[in-house]
Amino acid sequence: MTVQLIKQGEKPEWAVIPYAEYLRLLEQAEMLQDIQEYDAARAALDRGDEELVPGEVVDALLDGANPIQVWRKHRGKTRQELAVQVGISVPYLSQLETNKRTGSFEVLSAIAQALHVALEDLSTYA
Repeated sequence: MTVQLIKQGEKPEWAVIPYAEYLRLLEQAEMLQDIQEYDAARAALDRGDEELVPGEVVDALLDGANPIQVWRKHRGKTRQELAVQVGISVPYLSQLETNKRTGSFEVLSAIAQALHVALEDLSTYA
């Protein structure tokens, strides 16, 4: 590889390289960034800071299913178990899951905590 150095006084200021070499280095830098991002994501999974969400959960949410119900079922909880854990009645939870009622911030926060999801994961956009 030929490199042309451009100096500012005695100190090298610029390095000029062939364009093909520049493209190769750019590709390698992007690959390194991808590897670092993968390693960071893998470490977050290993620490338990992140989780892989199964396709059926994603599909249900994208199809407009109620997020509270989707996450509750994914976590293997019954309505009774979740309602007791959150401190609400089963009928109230049922109404939340069927979109007949909207929960208060406090209730939705408690549900999110019980299901180990972020509050915004319980939002419905339909």
